[in-house]
Amino acid sequence: MELIVVGSGTGVPSLRRGAPGYGVRAGGRLVFLDLGPGVLRAMLRYGLNFSDIDVLALTHLHPDHVGDLVPFLFATRYSLGYTRTEPFHLLAARGFREFYGHLQQAFGRWVEPPPGLMQLRELDPAGNEEVVLGDVVIKSAPTNHTDGSLAYRVEAEGRALVYSGDTDESDSLVELARGADLLVLECANPFKVPGHLTPPEAGRLAAKAGVPRLVLSHFYPPCDEVDVAALAAVEFPGEIIKAEDGMRIGL
Repeated sequence: MELIVVGSGTGVPSLRRGAPGYGVRAGGRLVFLDLGPGVLRAMLRYGLNFSDIDVLALTHLHPDHVGDLVPFLFATRYSLGYTRTEPFHLLAARGFREFYGHLQQAFGRWVEPPPGLMQLRELDPAGNEEVVLGDVVIKSAPTNHTDGSLAYRVEAEGRALVYSGDTDESDSLVELARGADLLVLECANPFKVPGHLTPPEAGRLAAKAGVPRLVLSHFYPPCDEVDVAALAAVEFPGEIIKAEDGMRIGL
């Protein structure tokens, strides 16, 4: 299993950090977590092809996490660039169909992939779900951010990776992450913003989950002015990695 950090930033434009987007190669599949603005183009920079996305899992519907969804759906209509013929799976919390309906009202058929290409599954926004695709198991749990915000756990090859999406401290996320090999947590600012984690809070959450490795990501600019790993290390004794765009982490 491998994590590819395509975007370690937020909705704030940055030359260093793109909007959220994370590829996970697992069990012969490409699972993609969130699709912020500019992520499709950044994928090419890091050797990823949007035609290869087997699963697109969206944590929530804030623009910095779904900004490239419309361009993605639009591009699936053109065989000159999109070469996939087998269906891809889109996972999101219940309520996504309504959101997608608004996109169809705004853009019409231009955001409708060819018939049968997109397999949409809405997940319980308040409980735990499990999706099995061949040798890959994807589990979800609610997080403490907005209604319908989810975290995801990807299991394959005897390994497990958990991605928080946006969250404040969250017991359900701790339970989802127990026994995982790698935990990717948002760490938006070094000061408290409700609905997000500070570095010490991220470290404390990782310590509660008992994971050996923690990746901090989703940085607003103030996080690059301090040592966020050192701040998290006050609460977490394991390995801490500060995400950068293009980083690859093997499990």
